[in-house]
Amino acid sequence: MVTLALAALCCCEEDPKDVSGSPHAASIKIKKEVANAFVKRQKRSSLYERYLEYYKSPMEQMHEQCENYPPCDYLSDQIGFAMAYNRFFGRY
Repeated sequence: MVTLALAALCCCEEDPKDVSGSPHAASIKIKKEVANAFVKRQKRSSLYERYLEYYKSPMEQMHEQCENYPPCDYLSDQIGFAMAYNRFFGRY
């Protein structure tokens, strides 16, 4: 985090109209090329990865069902997912 903050400060340029010398949120600008160096978008490379992203496994669907129901979510933190799911939704 510290390195990122220092890099952002080094790469920023101040507005030449600002004579006060103090940096304001509106006076700090980052060039597009520099900003893109910090944030890189990961692209999907294969059809299999797209399939996995679109279709969820039955276990993941059960986890989401339990997480979306607050009593099950709370109980899963206490006694574990399998027993909490069995208690509220039946067979695991």
